[in-house]
Amino acid sequence: MFIKTAEAVCVGHPDKLCDLIADTILDDILYDDPSARVAVEVMAAGRRIIVTGEITSKVRPRIRESVRNALITAGYSPWRFLVFVWTRRQSPDINAGVSKSLEARFGDDTDFALQGAGDQGTVYGYATAETLQRLPLPLVLSHEICGRLDDARKQGTITGIKSDGKAQVTVRYDQSGRPVEVETVVVSIQHDPKKDLDELDAEVKSLIVAPVCKPYLPIGADTEILINPSGMFTVGGPKADTGLTGRKLMVDTYGGLGPHGGGAFSGKDASKVDRSGAYMARLIAKTIVDARLARECQVAISYAIGKADPVAFTIDTLGTGEHCDEILTQAASEVFTLRPGGIIDALGLRAPGYTRYSTYGHFGHVGVRWENSFAYVDALRKAVTSHAHEINAHQ
Repeated sequence: MFIKTAEAVCVGHPDKLCDLIADTILDDILYDDPSARVAVEVMAAGRRIIVTGEITSKVRPRIRESVRNALITAGYSPWRFLVFVWTRRQSPDINAGVSKSLEARFGDDTDFALQGAGDQGTVYGYATAETLQRLPLPLVLSHEICGRLDDARKQGTITGIKSDGKAQVTVRYDQSGRPVEVETVVVSIQHDPKKDLDELDAEVKSLIVAPVCKPYLPIGADTEILINPSGMFTVGGPKADTGLTGRKLMVDTYGGLGPHGGGAFSGKDASKVDRSGAYMARLIAKTIVDARLARECQVAISYAIGKADPVAFTIDTLGTGEHCDEILTQAASEVFTLRPGGIIDALGLRAPGYTRYSTYGHFGHVGVRWENSFAYVDALRKAVTSHAHEINAHQ
């Protein structure tokens, strides 16, 4: 038996608020200029919102308006905050490498050779068969608890709660890797000073935790549920803690139960492979699991700034694959495009709409292209079969 733990945060958490603001700014720019280059960083401290970064666009960004709209979405009053903006254009050196890749400078005119990667580094994708979302169960439960808390606040199902909060779930697994029991649930939610804590405890347990967990695993007599274990939580948001863009990387991806390259998503347009490459890596990993080629899969793609083709691409099925990882890597290289321009085109990443994923994770959502694995399952199976026959023929 072993355990896994993951956490998630509500929309008004100070770090997640900054992610929401950054992606709102990005979406508002992309709505008018899909080719814009955006890398926005946000800090929230006390009554101040600070926006900085690089923006190259054909339109003048309406940053303060975007900030106000994001604050309203997160449950805050915009008039309570002062907004400071310091932005500049993207470095001409970086722009040159992205606009004309190393391959293009040496005469490569094949598909998607023109655009180079916006940075160097390794991005990771991960998928597991333990949930329909192909994500670790503790993370799925944590996100759903936070989503229900935000809905309860907006709909008035639970009165006296505010938008800052977080959840953490520990799940026990058997030796085969099957989740068997919710061991611990921790929920912290900001509330009005007059809110009765016993009432809050009962409401969160009955209206939030139990309905979330029941479809997956029942809450047992031994399950420990802790609601606001620190006691009073009346001061929250940026007033209590400074928020920064990109400080909830594990919340955004795999809950720390899958690898992460270290690059944040929010506030970045898709020319940054931190975002686009990670989305493609997730699609590849999920397709392998959905094709029943493995029960668990990690994908790693490494890029060099200004270069279109990745410098490394590996697949690791952690001992659960139906074929060796080399066969899966070769097959995936044929089925999926790994060049930044190709990824952007295949996943439709020039369009706005990133704000909806800045809370409750970027993966596991229905209806987005980087989760649409079934569009590639048949092609991947065919490629895997072909490469397996080739290897067997040479043995």
